[in-house]
Amino acid sequence: MPAHNSRSGFIIFAGDMNETVGAIRIEAFDYPLPDEMIAKYPLPERDQSKLLISKRGTLTEDRFFRLGDHLPGKALLVSNETRVIHARLLFQKPGGALIELFCLEPLGAISDFQLAFSAPSPVHWQCLVGNSKRWKGGRLESRVLVGETPVVLAAERICNRGSYSEIAFSWSVPEIPFAQLLESAGQVPLPPYLNRAPEAIDNTRYQTVFAKHDGSVAAPTAGLHFTGPVIEQLKAKGMHFAQVTLHVGAGTFRPVTSTHIGAHEMHAEHMVVGKQTIRQLMNHDGPVIAIGTTSMRTLESLYWIGLMLEHNKAFRELHLSQWFPYGHDPEHLQETATAMSHILEYLDIHQLDQLSASTAIMVAPGYPFRVVKGLITNFHQPKSTLLLLVSALIGDHWREAYAYALNNNFRFLSYGDSCLFMP
Repeated sequence: MPAHNSRSGFIIFAGDMNETVGAIRIEAFDYPLPDEMIAKYPLPERDQSKLLISKRGTLTEDRFFRLGDHLPGKALLVSNETRVIHARLLFQKPGGALIELFCLEPLGAISDFQLAFSAPSPVHWQCLVGNSKRWKGGRLESRVLVGETPVVLAAERICNRGSYSEIAFSWSVPEIPFAQLLESAGQVPLPPYLNRAPEAIDNTRYQTVFAKHDGSVAAPTAGLHFTGPVIEQLKAKGMHFAQVTLHVGAGTFRPVTSTHIGAHEMHAEHMVVGKQTIRQLMNHDGPVIAIGTTSMRTLESLYWIGLMLEHNKAFRELHLSQWFPYGHDPEHLQETATAMSHILEYLDIHQLDQLSASTAIMVAPGYPFRVVKGLITNFHQPKSTLLLLVSALIGDHWREAYAYALNNNFRFLSYGDSCLFMP
């Protein structure tokens, strides 16, 4: 049953850690990844990336633009519509020290991402602070052009929150929305393993063709391979598309440092799913294929949220903890369509057009998949929660797949090649 805070109306779908899953050693998900195998730049054409196909344990390869030749009929492909923000803001102190503020999520009364990005000055955000020791206090300022308007952007550290800081941003032309300010003043937050500064090409190529809603600090990289022609070819073959939004947080780059995964804390990420997608999931009679790990986590989170809403539909804010899905008796779990019907009923009761929630779900070996039947994804870092997710779907076959990719000159990580995993 869900725990809740009656004052805030906040419902948490908690759960106890499964001992077997929690005892998994992260060392079992290590593999050698030479730096030269990491793609530092995107290919000239998105859909020309290599595609590794794993079906029922058999490996083949192709090019991404022929993806439709390898998908099952009537597949429902679900993309993530999040858009990467220019989350890295650089300030230079009068003495010359460079301070980087990495914007993670809004704080205060405005927790809705779209409202937060449209907010005028001032705003409060949770940030990572680079070169923090050189910023003892005081106000940082930077002069930027927003369009043709000169603006002075200021930042003050309000307090520390563990490894993060609460930062108050204000700017001299307060009616300019924060999203427009970030777009002009900030930089694309490239993954740290690329070891290079952002360039002009990253402004477009580190966004997917699905991107609509500001909020991510990392791209949902499986979507980077899609182009308009590929999408049209897939639709012509009878494939269907649906959309979700999960705003990717900095936790996606956070390595698992504990010996066992049970000691690793997943960071919560904000997800938004409209009624139309929930209806599609409820009524679709073919396999659901997630475009990326973020779409997979969103789709699976929907199921467990629907399961819990069967018991209580009175709450307005929802959070799914990382361990809730584990330990349920499969014989007593409801069908996916039933779970989605509970969400639709909840939305009708509260007169909402979309479900808004946060999820910290961990998909690891032993996870009971309820929605997703296949995954389009990139190659992931050793000892990462994303590699755990891949292993949860295809088992130890991930080792053979990754060894094949390493031996056949596939390009790895965010700007790298793609995979289609069908267990």
